[in-house]
Amino acid sequence: MARYLNPRSDLVFKKIFGEHDYLLVSFLNSLLPLPPNGLIKSLTYLPTEQIPNIPVLKRTIVDVKCTDQQGRIFIVEMQIAWTSHFMQRMLFGASRAYVNQLAKGEEYDYLKPVYGLGLLAENFDHESDHFYHHYKIVNVDKPQRELKGLQFVFIELQKFKPTSHAERKLQILWLRFMSEINENTTEIDPELLAVPEINEAVKLSEQAAYTKEELAAYDAYWDSVSTDKTLYAGRFREGEEKGRSEERMKMLLFLLQHKFKKVPKDYLQKIEQANPELLQKWVERGLTSSTIEEIFKD
Repeated sequence: MARYLNPRSDLVFKKIFGEHDYLLVSFLNSLLPLPPNGLIKSLTYLPTEQIPNIPVLKRTIVDVKCTDQQGRIFIVEMQIAWTSHFMQRMLFGASRAYVNQLAKGEEYDYLKPVYGLGLLAENFDHESDHFYHHYKIVNVDKPQRELKGLQFVFIELQKFKPTSHAERKLQILWLRFMSEINENTTEIDPELLAVPEINEAVKLSEQAAYTKEELAAYDAYWDSVSTDKTLYAGRFREGEEKGRSEERMKMLLFLLQHKFKKVPKDYLQKIEQANPELLQKWVERGLTSSTIEEIFKD
C-alpha cells in the first residue's frame, strides 16, 4: 500500500509544480480566470524574486514563478498559515514582476499581464462561504471598466467542497488533490487518477518517490511550520495582553487625573508594572474611592 506526503508542503509542492511544467500548465488553466482563447500552452520557469518575508511566518510560504508563450507572468504561492500580511506580499511580488518587465526608456505597450495565485491552507474571509476570491483593478462605479495588468486569485482550501459542475470539473479535481491528499491517505479516488496530470501528481506525492534526506527535510519543514505557528500565536496573545493593559492603563490614568489632578510617581510606577487584571481592579475601585490610597491598597 502506497503512503503519501502532503502536496501543500514545500518539498512536494515544488517537486510537482516547480519541476514538471505540464502539471503546472494544467493546474493554472483550471484555477485561473483565463479566457478559452487565452489558455496557457507552455511555461518557462523564472527565478523567484527576493520578496520580504512575513514576520515570524517566513517558513510557511512556498512559491513558484513562471512565464507562458504569450509572455504573461504567473506567481503561485502556497500559504500554510494565514496572516494579514500575505495579500500585501502577493501584491508586492506581482507589482515588482510587472514593473521589472521594462528596461528604462522602453514603451509601456510591452508590458504583459501578471497573475498571482494564492493557495491558502487556512481561511482569511470569515464573512463569506466562498472559497474562490478573484481580485482585479476596476472602476468602482463601473466595474466592467478594468485596468488590465494585475489580477489575483486567492483560494481557501478549508472552505472548498467538491461539487458536480461539469464546466469546472478539472478545477474541482485539482483542488481535491490539494486539499485531500496527506499522510493519512490510504486510497486515491479513481476519478482523480483518471486525469493523467493529476495521476502523475499523485505518483509524485508518494513517499517512495523521495530519498531519506528529502523525507528528513519534509519532516523538518512541518516542524518549522509548527514552530512558526506557535511563535505567531504567542506573539498574538502577547499583543492582546499588551493591548488590554494599555487600554486599562489609559482609563485608570484618566480617572486618577480627573479625581485627584496629580498622580504621585510611586503610583505611576505601580500602574506601569501592573497586569490587565490588576489595572481593571484599580479602575473599579477608583469609581467609588475618595482617596488615591484606597485605590492602591493591598
